[in-house]
Amino acid sequence: MGSSCLYSGTNGMDTAAGTSLYPFHRSKTIHLVRHAQGIHNVEGEKNHDAYLSYDLFDAHLTPLGWQQVSNLHKHVHETGLAKKIELVITSPLLRTMQTAVGVFGGEGYADGIDAPPLMVANAGNSNHAAISSLNSPPFIAVELCREHLIESNDDILWTADVREANEEVAKRGMKFVNWLWTRKEKEIAVVTHSGFLYHTLSAFGNDCHPSIKSEICTHFANCELRSMVIVDRSMIGSDVPTTNYPGKIPSGLDLPSDVAAEKHPKQGASQ
Repeated sequence: MGSSCLYSGTNGMDTAAGTSLYPFHRSKTIHLVRHAQGIHNVEGEKNHDAYLSYDLFDAHLTPLGWQQVSNLHKHVHETGLAKKIELVITSPLLRTMQTAVGVFGGEGYADGIDAPPLMVANAGNSNHAAISSLNSPPFIAVELCREHLIESNDDILWTADVREANEEVAKRGMKFVNWLWTRKEKEIAVVTHSGFLYHTLSAFGNDCHPSIKSEICTHFANCELRSMVIVDRSMIGSDVPTTNYPGKIPSGLDLPSDVAAEKHPKQGASQ
């Protein structure tokens, strides 16, 4: 991609110590999540061709998938991560949207709660209670981070053997990562698909230690979460620092000792 870099650890190529330093405002933290188990995963374990089935293309979560969602929901709250996330981005497919609202949404919805539900009861063949939006971050569905696209969204023209090539998925993933820089939020959760994650992340980590490359690029398990940092290394972002402080207010004499030593060698030697 050339415009940004993604880390899940330190970069071993820049310095002997294997560390890198970047301005804070030129980074974003993203929490990547693969959707929980869907009915297509169950059928795909029996016959891989099931993944190409039109009937399973927009699969909903299984009961086990909902248990995985519940487990991750507990984790993000116990670790405090739920309070840090400013935005949840999800693929528009049913299994990712169910995972997103189940993990990052509020608790169960009940009459009298002064917030609309994120999901109504039994939505999408879920057999699941309604989920509240109370105290949850905003959610948006983004086409760029969905699973392999079919040639046309018109069901009549759909055929099982016409799908995006892996290279096209990776290219779309690069476009998605660049799009993240247009968002004002600094800490974002992304709920998407195994193929999208694998082919997108495989473009990163080539300048890292092999163990870091492996950590970035291995396949995700159902409902697995990994936290990464994206760094803008080529000034594509327009963010300005919000935590930096200029110092020296009011203005006055404040020449650093090393600069003074360069300008006045004899005086600097005594400092």
